[in-house]
Amino acid sequence: MTRRELGFDEWFEAAAAGLCPEGCGVARVIAVARGSCGIRDESGEAQAELAGRLLFQADSPADLPCVGDWVAARRYDDGMAVIHLVLPRRTLLRRTAPGAACALQIIAANIDTAFLVQACGFDFNLNRLERSLVLAAEGGVEPVVLLTKTDLAAPGELGGLFAALRSATSARVMALSCASGEGLAELRQALVPGRTFCLLGSSGVGKTTLLNRLLGREALATGAVSGTGEGRHTTTRRQLVALEQGALLVDTPGMRELGVAGAEEGLAAGFAEIAALAAQCRYTDCGHQGEPGCAVRAAIERGELPEERFANYMKLRREAEFLAMSQLERRRKDKDFGKLVKAVKKGLRR
Repeated sequence: MTRRELGFDEWFEAAAAGLCPEGCGVARVIAVARGSCGIRDESGEAQAELAGRLLFQADSPADLPCVGDWVAARRYDDGMAVIHLVLPRRTLLRRTAPGAACALQIIAANIDTAFLVQACGFDFNLNRLERSLVLAAEGGVEPVVLLTKTDLAAPGELGGLFAALRSATSARVMALSCASGEGLAELRQALVPGRTFCLLGSSGVGKTTLLNRLLGREALATGAVSGTGEGRHTTTRRQLVALEQGALLVDTPGMRELGVAGAEEGLAAGFAEIAALAAQCRYTDCGHQGEPGCAVRAAIERGELPEERFANYMKLRREAEFLAMSQLERRRKDKDFGKLVKAVKKGLRR
């Protein structure tokens, strides 16, 4: 595949101009596992290690290559390669790491469109969808909602599910069934050659089955389906694959926890109607907790804004604010520690 077919368009050409060290070529990261990466360029695929300098200069895992990244890599005659630089990213999907208050986990980079997968029945969850929408907006990624397993929906149920989705987002909504094939043709038309897509959803919603249908073969293992229609988790790592029609697609492990990270802009985009109401509040710093002239509370009282949606918005905002404070405190401690090290070194030289 050429660079352009792998997604290296004019934006990346301009952003990477003059950055690659001598002897390095541009490659795309297609998988990451235990400190090494699978990369692909015009010569094909290769396994790559990270250069020591790249590891040493990284301030956090976010500075290291992730699936979807473009990197500067040097190939060697034995078929191996070394990654020396992560090139500028256009978009970035990230979340707070499960169980950690302020650590960030990178999901994928340079994604054009994220398919937010919700399954009919057991997994349909608007709160999780709202988190996914915020995550996509914060990372600069276009969201499209995929409602899967429509063959399991009871008669008349789909209309209610579509109405619930439209109450939560103005993003495009597509419905499909891998079992019957309904909706797959519409999805294939949306997969534009040279653009990169991503599947986001919890375990068992049918992401790997869908990817296999798009590939036209059982390239990835899938789990058995329970009596409720819930599939078992099978994907254990993120990987980027090229589809026959030319689009690129990243499959991800199921994620039930989607902690938002620094998502002020993402919240405004994911909850556009609340952001619009907040702009009408009497006070610019209104907390929407009973202050006079609060347009948000007024909309709730009139029944125009669901209380549950507002509660989820406030929960996500508190998470984002807490993360921002935690990161600020960590940077302050790192700075203080650096000053202490310099002072000790200065004292030893005397």
